[in-house]
Amino acid sequence: MAELRDPVTFCDLTLTALRRHAQREAFRQDGRSMTCAEVEDAISRMVAVLWQRGFERGEGVGVLSPNRPEVFTVQTAPLFAGGRYTALHPLGSFDDHRYAVDEAELRYLFVDPAYAARGAELLEACPVLEAVFSFGPTEQASGVEDLEPLVAAIEPAALEYGMRSPGELAWLLYTGGTTGVPKAAMLPERAVAQTVFSVSVGWDLPKERRYLAVAPISHAAGMLIVPTLLAGGSVSLMRGFDAGGWLDTVARDRITLSLLVPTMIYAVLDHPGLDDADLSSLQTIMYGASPMSPSRLIEGIERIGPVFAQLYGQTECAGLTTSMARDEHVVNDLARLSSCGQPMPGVRVRVVGDDGQPLGPGEAGEVCVQGVSVMDGYWKQPEMTSETLVDGWLRTGDIGVWSDDGYLTLVDRKKDMVVSGGFNVFPREIEDVLTSHSAVSVAAVIGVPDDKWGEAVTALVVLRPGASATADELIALVKERKGAIYAPKTIEFLDALPLTAVGKPDKKVLRAQYWGDRSRHVN
Repeated sequence: MAELRDPVTFCDLTLTALRRHAQREAFRQDGRSMTCAEVEDAISRMVAVLWQRGFERGEGVGVLSPNRPEVFTVQTAPLFAGGRYTALHPLGSFDDHRYAVDEAELRYLFVDPAYAARGAELLEACPVLEAVFSFGPTEQASGVEDLEPLVAAIEPAALEYGMRSPGELAWLLYTGGTTGVPKAAMLPERAVAQTVFSVSVGWDLPKERRYLAVAPISHAAGMLIVPTLLAGGSVSLMRGFDAGGWLDTVARDRITLSLLVPTMIYAVLDHPGLDDADLSSLQTIMYGASPMSPSRLIEGIERIGPVFAQLYGQTECAGLTTSMARDEHVVNDLARLSSCGQPMPGVRVRVVGDDGQPLGPGEAGEVCVQGVSVMDGYWKQPEMTSETLVDGWLRTGDIGVWSDDGYLTLVDRKKDMVVSGGFNVFPREIEDVLTSHSAVSVAAVIGVPDDKWGEAVTALVVLRPGASATADELIALVKERKGAIYAPKTIEFLDALPLTAVGKPDKKVLRAQYWGDRSRHVN
């Protein structure tokens, strides 16, 4: 057990939030409500279950579930038990899930009953996986245990301050990889704790917080939970995003705060019920994960109000890089609306040239981040770690430019990553699937501007001589192997791909025909 003189940890902050406001509502969903005291009890019982099963310090636990209060419990309980947490994305493919379970060496997996069948498949396919627990009874899921009777029958573990030290690995979160190999960022307790501090003071949050989470709280949307609970607020959960359901929930629960990706905001703006919806309680919509169209941002401000605040970050630095407050969204300033704000408290941000030296306003270079929130490295990937963490700085792979007044604007992406619908999509992984088809000779995947998705995944494919394949066939193949997020929206067949001097597909040439003379090459 860490001594109390150690700096504060995420576990300490969570315990403080739950105990300061013990009788206040913490979560609500589908008519179900939990107080902070009930959440602490649920966490302590899950810790007891893990210890009863022989869970050891440093071991891993995963979760595969849409939004529900138990997801927060699984994020937190393994840490109090001495271990670490890994999220599996609900839209991920079986192969992606199996890879993460095996590589992250997850001993236990917790699933929503709707994913019990996938849990059973993983239990059979992954030797490292010892047990799968479901948040409730399931049918036809061999080997999956119902968690409810287990936690109901066990004596809660005693949760204490100082059960963790700042350097212990807390979250092991997967991000994609341009090499075709998914990689997991190692975020220690101090990094996750820093997100609570930085989000609390660096995001433009309302004082009275009733937070509506629609994106997965197993991922970035979870960043707002502890800052909300610390302020005595509550969290309303939706299992998934639906524009009409979002409008109804904001009105019913008198929501003051929500986090949406741009495609969700576009869906709200396009919903026929928007003008009649009661959004009078709404004070802040945090948006991020991909750049937002300035014209649609203006539309949002005009129709919903001056409630938009931006965040920019990535998994490797616990989501903390820059932010832009509501009153910084100047409607008649397109340059400002195209920016992603100013550096967050708790991190240093700079833009560097190819020589690694900082650049001044107007000069495009790679965005680099330094701070407590930066990962320790990539799990089992020392070469990738050394390429990404250089001289104490995280190299983000994003190309940015400072304005004269200190605002950062992203203009391109050094890596090939596509951000579609708020999700990171890595072309190499799609290209590997496409070229596994017997009819495909070579494929190049890029992101193209799209009003709905921000960037639409587009595949340029060259078929083998005499071979044939349809676009629908190839899209279905990617969807089966990698999941719906990775499935191209469009496939175009070409006679040949343009090549660089070293013989690689020239994606700059391919992208140019879609991006034209735009001032920035992210959308």
